[in-house]
Amino acid sequence: MIVTTTNGVDGRVIQSYKGVVTGQAVMGTNFFRDFFASISDVVGGRSGSYEKELRKAKDLALAEMIEEAQELGADAVVGVDLDYEHLGIDKKSMLMVSANGTAVKLA
Repeated sequence: MIVTTTNGVDGRVIQSYKGVVTGQAVMGTNFFRDFFASISDVVGGRSGSYEKELRKAKDLALAEMIEEAQELGADAVVGVDLDYEHLGIDKKSMLMVSANGTAVKLA
């Protein structure tokens, strides 16, 4: 499955549009991850645990989007957009990633 943020695939012609496909992943965070992230926030640096969760959520959202495209008979998804959100307040926070694109059949 070709997945691209561009509106087409170089050297290929889009034969038909199958529809908009979407994948979402919502990941819970925990107290310890939040605590260590807040320390990184104060002293500077990156939060490896949050980055790992974001990467995992992105991969899950893309996989779900690709699965939906395959069910429609597509062989590519073009115009892919990834959105990241933080949901919740206090210690009950969640990370959400959504992947959206257009499933297409290439000639």
